[in-house]
Amino acid sequence: KMGFAGYFLIVSDFVKHAKHNNIPVGPGRGSAPGSLVAYAIRITNIDPIRYNLFFERFLNPDRITMPDIDIDFCQEGRDEIIKYVTEKYGNDKVSQIITFGKMQAKAVVRDVGRALDIPYSEADRIAKLIPNTLNITLNEAIKIEPRLAQEEKNNPQIAKLLSLSRILEGINRHASTHAAGVVISDVPLVERVPLCSPKDDVVSQYSMNDIQAVGLTKFDFLGLKTLTVIKNTLNFIKESKGIEIDIENLPLDDKKTYDLLGKGETEGIFQLESSGMRDLTINLKPDRIEDIIALIALYRPGPMKMLPEFTARKQGKTKITYELPQLEAILKETYGIILYQEQVMQIASIIGGYSMSEADTLRKVMSKKKAADMDKEKPKFLEGAKKHKINENKARTIWEQMETFAEYGFNKSHSTSYAIIAYQTAYLKAHYPAAFMAALLTSEKDNRDKIIKYMSACKELGISILPPDLNESQRDFAISGENIRFGMAAIKNVGLSAVDSIISVRKEGKFASFMDFLNRVDLRKVNKRVIESLIKCGAFDSLRYKRNQLMQHYEEAMEEAQRNQKERQSNQSSFFDQLNSGVSSENNGINSYKIPDNVSEWDHKKLLSIEREALGFYITGHPLLRFADQLKYVTNSNSSNLNEKNDKDTITVVGVVSSISEKTTKRKDVMCYVTLEDLQGSMNIIFFADLYKKYYSLLHEEEPIVIKGTIDVGGGEETPKIIALEVTLLSKSLENPFKQVRFMVDTSRVSAEDLSQLISSIKKYHGKYDSYMHILNGKSETIVYLGDDFRLDINDKLRKEADSILGEGATIYSQ
Repeated sequence: KMGFAGYFLIVSDFVKHAKHNNIPVGPGRGSAPGSLVAYAIRITNIDPIRYNLFFERFLNPDRITMPDIDIDFCQEGRDEIIKYVTEKYGNDKVSQIITFGKMQAKAVVRDVGRALDIPYSEADRIAKLIPNTLNITLNEAIKIEPRLAQEEKNNPQIAKLLSLSRILEGINRHASTHAAGVVISDVPLVERVPLCSPKDDVVSQYSMNDIQAVGLTKFDFLGLKTLTVIKNTLNFIKESKGIEIDIENLPLDDKKTYDLLGKGETEGIFQLESSGMRDLTINLKPDRIEDIIALIALYRPGPMKMLPEFTARKQGKTKITYELPQLEAILKETYGIILYQEQVMQIASIIGGYSMSEADTLRKVMSKKKAADMDKEKPKFLEGAKKHKINENKARTIWEQMETFAEYGFNKSHSTSYAIIAYQTAYLKAHYPAAFMAALLTSEKDNRDKIIKYMSACKELGISILPPDLNESQRDFAISGENIRFGMAAIKNVGLSAVDSIISVRKEGKFASFMDFLNRVDLRKVNKRVIESLIKCGAFDSLRYKRNQLMQHYEEAMEEAQRNQKERQSNQSSFFDQLNSGVSSENNGINSYKIPDNVSEWDHKKLLSIEREALGFYITGHPLLRFADQLKYVTNSNSSNLNEKNDKDTITVVGVVSSISEKTTKRKDVMCYVTLEDLQGSMNIIFFADLYKKYYSLLHEEEPIVIKGTIDVGGGEETPKIIALEVTLLSKSLENPFKQVRFMVDTSRVSAEDLSQLISSIKKYHGKYDSYMHILNGKSETIVYLGDDFRLDINDKLRKEADSILGEGATIYSQ
């Protein structure tokens, strides 16, 4: 009827090609899983009947736009799919789509400041006054932030900066290729749109909306890293255990999977690994797929305020009620709370008598808060309810609830699709943790902080990360029994050509000694820098050499090996004949340099330091590990949860200084930027000149330190910085006895029932220390002294029990 059958068939064709070529495809995305046809022809893998999804949310006669089926592909296979459609439909009929980056408020201030020769620090200071609100304009910022208005009023230079910035704000700043969009045409694209060719790609010069306006159809080919992780996990399982997992048909009631989520072991779990989501899974304890679907829909700014009520209802602490019996079938899976856009549509249909197409229109009107349109719809809904013999007051109450929840109701089709991927990753981690973590580490091999974070997670799971070994390591992370072996490609200064050369030679037999290694590998590829890095990270440890021993003598050994290789090239009875027979070079007549062994090994501290130099992080140990059980007593944050903090929050972190970058200010003072590494990753900390001078020696001691500071989210970076306030040695901080217990109560996730449970729980830990409750409500904080009846003992049991109620890290022991 709507003429979109061809569109479905095109999508079905390239999805089919991906699956036939072992390129993983996501189960669905957006509203497309609501289509039974998409499910029947294997575009999606979500049964819309099983999950109560609606076709009308995806497509209906009242919608004048083309259907929009977004497809997630394995990140490594996305380019292959684009290549396939290009070859199928023709180079002249397929292109990617341009996208334009605009001059947003912060960026335009910095750009205009540069053009006006205003010092960067000054323009940056003004930019940081602009609130971190998505798509905020300069005029909105000036209304919200009085300091910005004051600067404009009192400083002519800033007034000019802001005046010019307003003129340029919102214009296109630069062009790039859209991350997903591909256009496929029935005629050569040059007949419809202008094209350009950046970086050897063909790209339309019309953006996504303009492409559709001229009658062309765009398709979204998205690369999803998690699908690559799943693929690699399945390969590891097959290689190491001989088991083939049918990932699309997992049992959805697996207890081990839900137990893992309930314990908060969500590192690497799709959509569930942020610290906030981790706390939510611990509190909610999901035990069915519908709970995971709800988790993904709930964890957003709007619906987050429903979290305490949702959790209390699931756990039976609050009674579930329905305004009308008819609503139970619609709202039962979300414990009586309107959470999904599809539920709004169902209520409009069942209570208000709307067709599903009309209900979708109402859903859009409500979500966009169009007052005039809503005023038109309300009488229609009430009239429909009247025809269904529903009390007018009840109908008005239901309408108000729909208005409230529709503002931030989530697309259930999308949430269901991503919940399935989340469940798949949780299942693999629960049953095959080493394989899953090896695949996860491989996917993040270029992200130092993620590597540190996931290595820490491996330790918590009882999985050892084995150091690089020239006889065992592959290119990337690999399974070694129930542990994970570090890949050689992640070692600094060791390129892929050197790694591939080592692995290729090793196929003929493992290396028997350091000299055997040098005599057999291609020393043009495996050069001095490579050898040095391999030694520093411990790749030769299994051959029973000391790292210091090899570092002192490897150059002489290499010179001997180079002479041996030259002799072999001129000798017809070559080393390669013996190599083919599996004979090592130790006993094949080649001159073999004897490495002196009268050298002592570096001390443990230096071993770790040099290992970190070679790898970029610690692997066989960490300076903080011996303090691991005590860190919670002196910190309230770490590198993994900085994104959860608000601007100007005061935090305390601990770590080891990994780099210091000094900068001379206009006043000729020296300030610095410090990279502090903890067990989860790293943090960027700013020391202004006076503090840098005060704590200079502590920062250069190479000992673990505790830093108190404030969060700075104004720089536009993905992770906020910390402005340092105070530094102490960790060892000294741990010497001081704790004198207070503080419970951090976040009202957005802690219910009255939780507080009652906390009070009854902590009474049994009576002791001599004062206790306080910090009531956190948005940006306000109220501190309540709990009195003599709640003087408590300080121990780990109290902290764990209180944290299980309030959330991890909510119980703080202070001095």
